[in-house]
Amino acid sequence: MAKPINLNRARKERARKTAREQADRNAILHGLPKAEKQRAKAEAERLARLHESGRRDTPDADPD
Repeated sequence: MAKPINLNRARKERARKTAREQADRNAILHGLPKAEKQRAKAEAERLARLHESGRRDTPDADPD
């Protein structure tokens, strides 16, 4: 025979699971604190400048 389950416990576990899933969605949706967003943006700009400074200037090839 199947083992009986506590319906209150199952209901609460289901509620906790949905709350955790909602919290994860909110964390993704709302992202990082403002200071971390600014730091990430500054780092991305720094890397972009570093990448651009490493480019070689090639003379424009004239097709004629």
